[in-house]
Amino acid sequence: MDFVNFLIQLLNSVQYGLLLFMLAAGLTLIFGIMGVVNLAHGSFYMLGAYLAWSLAALTNSFTLAIILGTVLSVLFGLLLEWLLFRHFYKRDHLDQVLLTFGLIYIFEETRSILWGDDVQGVTIPAALSASIPLTETLSYPVYRLFMSGVCLLLALGLYLLISKTRLGMKIRAGAFNHEMTEALGVNIKLIHALVFAMGVGLATIAGMVAAPVSSVYPNMGSQVLIMCFVVVVIGGIGSVKGALIAAILVGLVDTFGKVLLPQLAGMLVYVLMAIVLLYKPEGLFKN
Repeated sequence: MDFVNFLIQLLNSVQYGLLLFMLAAGLTLIFGIMGVVNLAHGSFYMLGAYLAWSLAALTNSFTLAIILGTVLSVLFGLLLEWLLFRHFYKRDHLDQVLLTFGLIYIFEETRSILWGDDVQGVTIPAALSASIPLTETLSYPVYRLFMSGVCLLLALGLYLLISKTRLGMKIRAGAFNHEMTEALGVNIKLIHALVFAMGVGLATIAGMVAAPVSSVYPNMGSQVLIMCFVVVVIGGIGSVKGALIAAILVGLVDTFGKVLLPQLAGMLVYVLMAIVLLYKPEGLFKN
């Protein structure tokens, strides 16, 4: 593998890892802070992709579609938390698994009714449709760099929110001991609602920015959900920093594995997870 091909695969690895982080950050926040095992998290990724497709066609603007889709997804997350999830915080994990597993079927059937079962494509905006030439025959799409940039900005924003704001302080306190946090006067129900809506929003944005590259199709959320759980387990449940590092590692192993060891590519990510858990059973970072 020459340097240019190595650079292309490295950029692809980082882009894929950052996209996984967008999904895994919401998942690890919901599980680490609220104690909810959310198997339906991948459905929010699918929701984002379908929102990007439908809203872009409706508004003739991909940027406007992302803005509207983000607002709608956050409102949907608040509504879903209020209607269902807040009643399951103190229930057994099995009850939560059954609830969220059932939601997968509900979301898929609703998707089928609203948008049909055909594979759809989202057009890359004209301003981002160019490619950067690397050699006479190889180039790298500008849109993939845009995806990485969006994910990095959101990762930075999430870091600043969690570590530098009063809301972030309350979120961290709620993750450490929500009973004590509530006793100190913090509205823990509001914190849970905001965290859940944030998780839904991050997953939806990931689906929207990925739609022009991965297309839009039924059950697309199920494929990324397993990888999200792998990232959460490797990084450490409840750790946003761990999710970021684990997502980049998974992106590197998965992308370069498919290029260098295609026969073993399907298992390399799980080998990585096994090695990490062998030496760090709680993941790379504790919450």
